[in-house]
Amino acid sequence: MAFVVTDNCIQCKYTDCVEVCPVDCFYEGPNFLVINPDECIDCGLCEPVCPAEAIFSEDELPSEMEHFFELNEELSQKWPNISERIDPLPDAKEWDGVENKLPNLEGR
Repeated sequence: MAFVVTDNCIQCKYTDCVEVCPVDCFYEGPNFLVINPDECIDCGLCEPVCPAEAIFSEDELPSEMEHFFELNEELSQKWPNISERIDPLPDAKEWDGVENKLPNLEGR
């Protein structure tokens, strides 16, 4: 099992999750973070610290967000690894909770 970053991270990119990850399995795109499912050890430390509540366990992923598992897998192969906390995007608070942000995803 692995954890999956979903829609609400897009345009927010809080990195509290990166800071607690013991295996550095997060990867950073222009406006989104993803988890490499092959590197995730399913420790669960990232989920409760995500201010956007955008991280789910693979087995608790809402059905309408199942495609994010494949997206995390795909983009973690393209984007650089991130292992330290950085500031969220400047307008993260404005985007938090906005639905259907996938069209805004950059760096695919």
